[in-house]
Amino acid sequence: QVRLVESGGGLVQPGESLRLSCVVSGRIFSAYVMAWYRQTPGKQRDMVATLSNSDESNYADSVKGRFTISRDKNILYLQMNDLKPEDTAIYYCYVNSAGVRYWGQGTQVTVPS
Repeated sequence: QVRLVESGGGLVQPGESLRLSCVVSGRIFSAYVMAWYRQTPGKQRDMVATLSNSDESNYADSVKGRFTISRDKNILYLQMNDLKPEDTAIYYCYVNSAGVRYWGQGTQVTVPS
């Protein structure tokens, strides 16, 4: 069983930075995609950044140049710089391992206007 546990969220001022972490436990198959999604109340969960097992990354247009996804062993990171009020959301860690999808419980990021 794969388990994802996020941490690192919080309240920051516009222009500041945060780094989210996601500890991945359990067996991940060699073919996988890891990602960060975010969701605000009443809206769908949107992709923020993805990272494949070949280290190819992709980003939503709204975060390109500000956010960086990376992985170190079993920890997935999301470095978020120059945060804006529109980045306020619950951020979820996601793993697709050989077609099986796993989600973390989410961590709140708040950037007041």
